[in-house]
Amino acid sequence: MAKTTTTRYDVAEHLRTPEEMAAYLEACLEEANGNAAFIAKALGDIARAKGMTQVARDAGLSRESLYKALSGDRNPSFDTILKVIGALGLKLHAEAVQRNSSIPQVS
Repeated sequence: MAKTTTTRYDVAEHLRTPEEMAAYLEACLEEANGNAAFIAKALGDIARAKGMTQVARDAGLSRESLYKALSGDRNPSFDTILKVIGALGLKLHAEAVQRNSSIPQVS
């Protein structure tokens, strides 16, 4: 029987277009459940797909500090997140969330 070899899956290899990168980040934002390190890791995946050196240059950060910030082991500052999002050519936006509330609505 032939031996099966596997390789580690790397999402960065599959993020080819800005639309795919934006969709991936959007999905991660929905799944993060308040976990900032999870979002940082997703941004790291996108940055690797785009080229970490170029993203670091565009964000005004060193490549080493960018790797550390987006490793998923830390919670980078919001300032760093905004710089990286801008360097990736993405835009952060907000959307109202419908919640069931016990507070009566005023009509």
